[in-house]
Amino acid sequence: MDFAPDARTRELSEKARAFVDERVIPAEPVLEQQLAGAPGEWSLRPIVRELQQEARAQGLWNLFLPGEDGAGLTQLQYAPIAEITGWSPKLAPVAFNCNAPDTGNMEVLHDFGTPDQKREWLQPLLAGQIRSAFCMTEPDVASSDATNIGTRIKRDGDHYVITGRKWWSTGAMNPDAAIFIVMGKTDPDADRHRQQSMILVPRETPGVHVVRPLSVFGYDDRDHGGHAEVVFDGARVPASNILKGEGEGFAIAQARLGPGRIHHCMRALGMAERALALVRERAGSRVAFGRTLAEQGVVREWAAESRIQLEALRLLVLKTAWLMDTVGNRQAMTEIQAIKIAVPRAVQQILDRAIQLFGGAGVSGDTPLAALWAGVRTLRLADGPDEVHLNSLGRAELRR
Repeated sequence: MDFAPDARTRELSEKARAFVDERVIPAEPVLEQQLAGAPGEWSLRPIVRELQQEARAQGLWNLFLPGEDGAGLTQLQYAPIAEITGWSPKLAPVAFNCNAPDTGNMEVLHDFGTPDQKREWLQPLLAGQIRSAFCMTEPDVASSDATNIGTRIKRDGDHYVITGRKWWSTGAMNPDAAIFIVMGKTDPDADRHRQQSMILVPRETPGVHVVRPLSVFGYDDRDHGGHAEVVFDGARVPASNILKGEGEGFAIAQARLGPGRIHHCMRALGMAERALALVRERAGSRVAFGRTLAEQGVVREWAAESRIQLEALRLLVLKTAWLMDTVGNRQAMTEIQAIKIAVPRAVQQILDRAIQLFGGAGVSGDTPLAALWAGVRTLRLADGPDEVHLNSLGRAELRR
């Protein structure tokens, strides 16, 4: 295993680092002003569009997607770049067109879409002309077990009719989210993992109702289209909108969530690195009881513990990326589960220490720490809660 970045990775990482430092982070207060100036709007703010145009001109676009539709990077090549975008999770991923849920949805269309589906939906997503949403989680069932999904996708001649209620559909509040990928049951009597299917539902389909936005620890996440509760009340779409075929939904979900999980972890490492940068600045300049915070033993211990966690987990993330590139996502599942558990937990601890160091400023909106903490705490639920991954990982370990 050789994790040293190659020439292309170094080049793109340097460009991404400069762009995030010089353009993205200084634009964060601009984004806040634009959001405050239009409180009822969910579309991307002008500063986002401006950054997207600049990033695309610099070749910092669709870096997450391998193959001819994306930048052709491997997971190992993408890892350090994704980490850099984690320094500004509100702006950098969307500026590079590498933001959830669009990334996962583009991967699904890339891997499983028909030529017509790719032409109609993938190409506009790759160009940043539209947004999308992924509708899997439901309020009425324990969605950590995807086989519980209750939404019905019923065949009716040349169409499917979708009926059900979804929530935590990220991006769905944005009116530019033109296409929803919906998971539901086509055959409740089939084998447990063959009951589900995925289908493409255009936003403007009659019977699609975006009911309300959902907040995360009080944050509405309007910067990337929010999270919505969505009702499908007899929404009718052509049978050609099915993805891959009936009964393929569970397999598609597993294929989608693997890259999504590691990308979340890559960005989370960047969130932690930004927190540590803020800690270093604060600790060196803040004085308490006659000494700078950097001279306090407990602060040094916090810094040491955080650095140890970060370096160890970065290596595990890079190993996971290398395995995904060399033996495939399925064979790397143990490592994907391990980082999905370990990285958000550790980054939450690192952010918590940083908040403690900043005191009242740490829990305010005057620093990014509180928002970063809320985001990484949410990752311990997104794409499967810790407990589900721990159970699966423990079962695999005991079978070795």
